[in-house]
Amino acid sequence: MLFTAFIFGLISSFHCIGMCGPIAMMLPVDRNNQAKKVTQIITYHLGRLFAYSTIGFIFGMLGKGFLLAGMQQKMSIFIGIAMILIILIPEKVVANYNFSKPIFKAISKIKTTLGSQFKNKSYKSLFTIGLLNGFLPCGMVYVALFGAIAMQSPTLGILYMVLFGLGTVPMMSSIVYLNSFLTISIRNKIQKAIPYVAVFLGIVFILRGLGLGIPYISPSNMSLFVQQQPNCH
Repeated sequence: MLFTAFIFGLISSFHCIGMCGPIAMMLPVDRNNQAKKVTQIITYHLGRLFAYSTIGFIFGMLGKGFLLAGMQQKMSIFIGIAMILIILIPEKVVANYNFSKPIFKAISKIKTTLGSQFKNKSYKSLFTIGLLNGFLPCGMVYVALFGAIAMQSPTLGILYMVLFGLGTVPMMSSIVYLNSFLTISIRNKIQKAIPYVAVFLGIVFILRGLGLGIPYISPSNMSLFVQQQPNCH
């Protein structure tokens, strides 16, 4: 299941162009020193990956709780359904319920701090920009977090989110150099493909939970299952 994280990151990075592309384009990098520019961009990505690994750890711990409770099979099915619903339900409908209202102040503070970091070209500022960028609300990250929960391990949760983040690195890096080549037409075509990928991943998680005996995809003797009978010898 880990391979799905990188693939989803790679595909959803085109969504990142619209959401986080402006941040990447405004990075306070050295435009005249190409070698330094590369290290600065890497530092920015390290900040994002650190943020993703942090929330991956938290949601991996949550998944471990479901494992210990013996709910892992049902949880995998629920996660798959949730992934699909996130994509199918229009954002305007979700916004009407203000689920994020309690954390609006925290998000606002993150954005304010993020804005202040663009005035400084230090590596510390670039890392901080990436870190804060990683904590900003994003529908694609939410979908990836369901995958981290399904890993049912803090370590695998971190790995899942890091792989997701690495999948976004190529496009988020190229936007700094090639933003003029990515026309609106190209972006729109790729954006249309993202929901299909997310739905596909949701189906994979549902199949995984159903245990249909399909090798690698839906094995009947899933490692997710908690041993029902004690092994006493």
